[in-house]
Amino acid sequence: MTGTERRRQLLDVGRELFAQKGFDATSVEEIAAHAEVSKPVVYGHFGGKEGLYADVVEREMNRLLDRFSAALSSPGHPRELLERAALVILDYIEEDTEGFRVLVRDAPGTSGNGTFGSLIGEVARTVEHVLAREFAVRGYRPGLAELYSQALVGMVALSGQWWLDNRSLGKHEVAAHLVNLAYNGLAHLDPEPGTVGDGSPAGS
Repeated sequence: MTGTERRRQLLDVGRELFAQKGFDATSVEEIAAHAEVSKPVVYGHFGGKEGLYADVVEREMNRLLDRFSAALSSPGHPRELLERAALVILDYIEEDTEGFRVLVRDAPGTSGNGTFGSLIGEVARTVEHVLAREFAVRGYRPGLAELYSQALVGMVALSGQWWLDNRSLGKHEVAAHLVNLAYNGLAHLDPEPGTVGDGSPAGS
């Protein structure tokens, strides 16, 4: 193999093992054995297990973000755009299950930054501009688009985790229910909501 081919092979092996066993339970020895190389080859390409994991995560994040960019690049009705966004995640779960399993696990080390949180943040940024445009048109505060995009993407991603292990509903049915909740909620948004605890009337 060329160096590029070997690196790609190790990334594929790493994705498979990290998805099956998680970061902590996967060893460099196991990665090398599955790739049929010596341990120094793994260290030579990635510096160790941490480097391989980081590159696996980066590759999967880029793949998913590329899908989002393609899905949201063309204009459409807000409901259609929400449906496209939901289906991007569900399609990714269905077609790249190992990659999704890696992304929803916590990152190794002591940084406290889980890849699932990073995933939601990165994807939400691709959705935020769509919401900001619609908020401006409808008289809502555009600055709140960041909050709502985090909430919407988080809802879809968490539902996707559930759907990964529970296929009682079809992909398009799941997407339809998610969009039903998100779009109908957005369609009746209160521009200045309050909570019962702050003395606001219930439902305001």
